[in-house]
Amino acid sequence: MTGDPQGTAPSAPSSAWRTLLRSLRPRSSRSQLLAGLLCGVLGFAVVVQVRQNQVEGLSTLPQSELVRILDQANQRTEELEREAAALEATRQELLSGSDQQQAALEAATEAAAIQGILSGRLPAQGPGIELVVADPDGRVPALTLFNVLEELRNAGAEAVQLNDRRIVASSHFVDTSDGVEVDGELLEPPYRWLAIGDPDTLGPALEIPGGALSAVRNNGGTGTPRARTLVEVTATRPVPEPRFATPVPADGG
Repeated sequence: MTGDPQGTAPSAPSSAWRTLLRSLRPRSSRSQLLAGLLCGVLGFAVVVQVRQNQVEGLSTLPQSELVRILDQANQRTEELEREAAALEATRQELLSGSDQQQAALEAATEAAAIQGILSGRLPAQGPGIELVVADPDGRVPALTLFNVLEELRNAGAEAVQLNDRRIVASSHFVDTSDGVEVDGELLEPPYRWLAIGDPDTLGPALEIPGGALSAVRNNGGTGTPRARTLVEVTATRPVPEPRFATPVPADGG
C-alpha cells in the first residue's frame, strides 16, 4: 500500500530554496583564488615597506651626514639662545628707569662728540691722507684750493685741516694781492692738507683726470696724496652763535 501523496508535499518548497541558494553562492575558481592570494601578499609587502621607511628614517643616512645634521641643529640652538639672551637684556634695560637714563646719556654724549668733530670744535684722529701742495711761483689760485676741499668732501672726508687751520662747512677761499686767504687769514705755501676718511677713496678722488690735482699741476703746483693709517687733526675753531636761526619749539609751533 502506498503512502498518501499529500504527506510528501511539504518537502517541495524546501528543496526549491536550497536550489536557489546554491545558484547564488559564489563559485571560486583556482585562478581567482591565486589572484586573491597575490593581492593579499602585495598589500602586506607595501604596508611593511611604508612602516620600515617611517621607522628607519635617519638610520639609513651615512655617519658623516648625521654628524652634519647634528652640528647644524646644535649651532642653530646656540644662535637662538644668544638671540634670546640679547632680547632679554634689551627688555630689562627698557624696563629699568636708570638704564633708560644711562642709555639716553650715552646717546647724547655720542651725538655731541660727532657734532663736535663735524663742526670743528673738537680735534679728531683716524685713518686718512696727507697732501702737500707745493706752489713755488704762487700761481695756484683760491678756486683750485677750494676744488681740493670739495673733492675731499665728496669722497667722504670727516675732518679736514689746511696748514694750521680747521676747515669747516663755512670756510671760504679768496684770492688777494698777497696770496690766498682762508676764512680771512693769509695762507703761506706749501699747503699741507690733512683729511680723515677712507684713504682708498680720498686718494683716488683727488687723482681723477681733470680733477683738483690736475688743476694744481696745470697752475705750476705739485702734490701727491699719501695714505696714512693715523691722521691727527689737531686744529679747532669755536662755533659762532647763530645770528638769525633759532631752534624749532618742541611743540612744533
